[in-house]
Amino acid sequence: MSDNKQLHWAVLGTGVIANQMAQALQSMGRTLDAVGNRTYDKAVAFGSKYGVSKVYADYNEMFTDPDIDVIYITTPHNTHMAFLEQALSHGKHVLCEKSITLNSQELDRAVSLARENGVVLAEAMTIYHMPLYRELRERVASGALGKVNLIQLNFGSFKAYDMNNRFFNPNLAGGAMLDIGVYALSLARLFLDSNPDQVSSFVRKAPTGVDESAAIAMANREGQLVTATLSLHSKQPKRAVISCEKGYIEIMEYPRADEAVIVDAETGERETVRAGRTADALRYELEDMEEAVLAGGDMLLPCTTDVMALMTALRREWGVIYPEEK
Repeated sequence: MSDNKQLHWAVLGTGVIANQMAQALQSMGRTLDAVGNRTYDKAVAFGSKYGVSKVYADYNEMFTDPDIDVIYITTPHNTHMAFLEQALSHGKHVLCEKSITLNSQELDRAVSLARENGVVLAEAMTIYHMPLYRELRERVASGALGKVNLIQLNFGSFKAYDMNNRFFNPNLAGGAMLDIGVYALSLARLFLDSNPDQVSSFVRKAPTGVDESAAIAMANREGQLVTATLSLHSKQPKRAVISCEKGYIEIMEYPRADEAVIVDAETGERETVRAGRTADALRYELEDMEEAVLAGGDMLLPCTTDVMALMTALRREWGVIYPEEK
């Protein structure tokens, strides 16, 4: 690790999330230290845009660069494991875009590598870092709303049937579960007492064989229920409802939400809760990651592991298997 307490970041990839990450660092009064990409010209353009001091001719150099403390992996999720192995094995802390790996076997390997090398591994799951969810979890933990009994989740968008794009292409680990289902299940896990151990589902597949739409019902040993409907070919609101004994919480646009409404079950009174800003979602992730590295913050890796176990079991049941898993 660098000698001073300001961590030095590198980003792998130059897509939308990488741009948001660089902008988030700028909002923190910082500059991204290094960038790597499979296409060097794109890395050069990205570096010029954000004033990045180091652009790797070979992106693999970031894994052994002594001046880099933390790597943010923003590439497609079917590439994550190979990069995680290199970064973690060389003692780099890693914040990795969702879905962090393809399956539980990969994630178990990555977690083991992080422990062996004494570094922090975390999934860049916005829900785990938005201030709104810290506030809502505190409300629930206080007992003011009573026990969480039921969580309902919707997430759907209409993607045209282009079987070569990442949404439907099995060679890019396409499908609704790893792209949008990870948000729904992560939110549910955040408010459940334990991971569901009973799961039923229906799936509709795209012509390529990946999961296009799904309806999922789950229950855990405490009797808490979850229903989730997902689709890449049918528009739905990004809506979550957390139903408790004494009221319910409704959250719209929940992946990066900064506002929720709590409705009292007896009086119908509505309270709007606001915390954080949607525009700062990436900043919250980076700040939490730095706290975890420097002071041992909580990056909710056990929740990531639980969610991955659910997604892996569901895809196995559906027969959705990617080339890397064969």
